[in-house]
Amino acid sequence: MRAVWLERFGDPSVLVPGEAPDPVPAPGQVLVDVAYANITFVETQFRATGAGPFRAEPPLIPGNGVGGTVGAVGAGVDPVLLGRPVVSSTGGSGGYAEKAAVPAEGLFAVPDGLALDEAVALLADGRTAVMQLRAAEVRPGDRVLVEAAAGGVGSLLVQLAKAAGATVVAVAGGARKLELARELGADHVFDYRSADWAGLVEREVGGVDVVFDGVGGEVGRAAFGLLLPGGRMDSYGLAGGEWAAIPAQTAAAREVRLVTADRSPEHLRACTEHAFAEAAAGRLRPVIGQRFPLARAADAHAAMESRATLGKTLLETAP
Repeated sequence: MRAVWLERFGDPSVLVPGEAPDPVPAPGQVLVDVAYANITFVETQFRATGAGPFRAEPPLIPGNGVGGTVGAVGAGVDPVLLGRPVVSSTGGSGGYAEKAAVPAEGLFAVPDGLALDEAVALLADGRTAVMQLRAAEVRPGDRVLVEAAAGGVGSLLVQLAKAAGATVVAVAGGARKLELARELGADHVFDYRSADWAGLVEREVGGVDVVFDGVGGEVGRAAFGLLLPGGRMDSYGLAGGEWAAIPAQTAAAREVRLVTADRSPEHLRACTEHAFAEAAAGRLRPVIGQRFPLARAADAHAAMESRATLGKTLLETAP
């Protein structure tokens, strides 16, 4: 099969197209004929340094999320799954390929009304957005600041917070991204590339009740400074290269709660299924901003790292 290999940690050029043996599903596994592979920012960081939640050494086939149809089943798996459209995590590797063997118990059926590529776009980002929204307990009337509001998770948080009755303050970089955030329902938009973006938020909005911090670093710390007493901050990403790292005592002194999402397997599945159901019903729109052929995985990573992308970036296996 065709695949993309991570030969060593480094810049995007270390992602090299090549061949690999077709995986064989073990007992309890299925073989997915992959149509789309999901790319997350965490994967670009892993590729660069080996840091992150994945524990593996190159050479390997990266990729933690796939969508396609079930082409074969291992022992103990109901053959009724054959031919069904599904999405699944791979466990951290094996996704940038034409075929992937994954545990049958981790499959998600693609519901009616949801396209396969949209389901792949929601697999990681939809789950994350729903988890963060629930953890922060967003209520009607809250003023909610969403960082990286035109990204995969941020674009979904804008929609979910708006649907929950919040006033949404979207922060992103550049006119094109701000336009997308407003199109998705944001009430206020601010460019964090402006030196005084936080001051502009304070003057126009007057402080916020919730911060969804997917950037970290100086942006996350500036956003924390906008929180009102009783506010909640959920730091779930470090696209800026470091966590915001707000000390607990600093938050307590400001009467701000630093929240952490429930990451139990049961909650992860429930959040994923909720995102799928909302999208299938037309109430949540995954933004697929760019698609790359499988062999151009390096270009996809470079585009994400350059901050030139909107929404979700997918790899397609079709020639």
